[in-house]
Amino acid sequence: MSEKRFDVVGIGNAMVDVLGRVTDQFLEENGVGKGVMTLIDADRAIELYGKMGPAQEISGGSAANTIAGLGMLGAKAAYVGKVKDDQLGAIFAHDIRSLGVAFDTPPTPKDRLDEETGRCMVLVSPDGERSMNTYLGVSADLGPDDIDEALMADASWIYLEGYRFDGMESQEAFRKAIAATKSAGGKVSITLSDPFCIERHRDAFRKMVIEEVDLLFANEHELVSLYQTETLEDAMDLARQEVEIVACTVGPSGAYVLKGDRTVHAPAAPMKRVDATGAGDLFAAGFLYGLTRNRNLLTCGTMGCVCAGEVISHIGARPEENLKDLFARFGLS
Repeated sequence: MSEKRFDVVGIGNAMVDVLGRVTDQFLEENGVGKGVMTLIDADRAIELYGKMGPAQEISGGSAANTIAGLGMLGAKAAYVGKVKDDQLGAIFAHDIRSLGVAFDTPPTPKDRLDEETGRCMVLVSPDGERSMNTYLGVSADLGPDDIDEALMADASWIYLEGYRFDGMESQEAFRKAIAATKSAGGKVSITLSDPFCIERHRDAFRKMVIEEVDLLFANEHELVSLYQTETLEDAMDLARQEVEIVACTVGPSGAYVLKGDRTVHAPAAPMKRVDATGAGDLFAAGFLYGLTRNRNLLTCGTMGCVCAGEVISHIGARPEENLKDLFARFGLS
């Protein structure tokens, strides 16, 4: 795979995160589901923004966070996602390109007045849990025409964001990307993203996982939701039969990596939890970085846990420390 131009190309929702601290009472009074992602319209986004107090705007989006992490690690990475030619769209494009990531998806023109660049209102409660209220905007318009088959063919891995299963055109875009990648000898990874997203599209997820996916990222709740089992152990046993590699995070307990009959446990990094936003995204970044550097599964999992540990130690879903320096501190290379 070393002859490919890109180690990883990510496809997903191009979003700007609007982060603010709130109380559990705020969540209850405003009908916000704690710890989950809820899709909202533009009016609801304006309402929550007006109520949430001081906020911080940071480029986000699940797969974009993963690709940003890979860019910070020095991997050759590219991203595909739709923004509008507006202020938030310019912020997103600047931020991801500044990390060395190729981002060439044409923006939606200014004269389209019905939608804007997507944004996610991330409400962080005192225990560090994040409740996401997402206005997709133009990110929901991602379709097959946005997939450059030559770009996909030039990737060792593609990384697909499960949230985008909420759009049928985007599912078709995924299929086009998969075909182009696999025909050129590349591999496919996907993150399940959210239990509620799985509930909405379980059949589509299962079909793609069984037929196309080489590496499955999930947390324990998502994996149990996908396989509809009573326990995580049962879900992992089913997943390992369908996918070459499964990387399942288990919060403060770290992560399990499955390959065939093997099970590897990577411990969580000992860092204070301030904001869980982006933990799974950065776990995937560290894991994919290790994988594209031919590291063993334990090292890949540990790299993922270290990256996740860094991002939960502060507000926001993009790392603030130099991740390579952090790897060195933990004896990783």
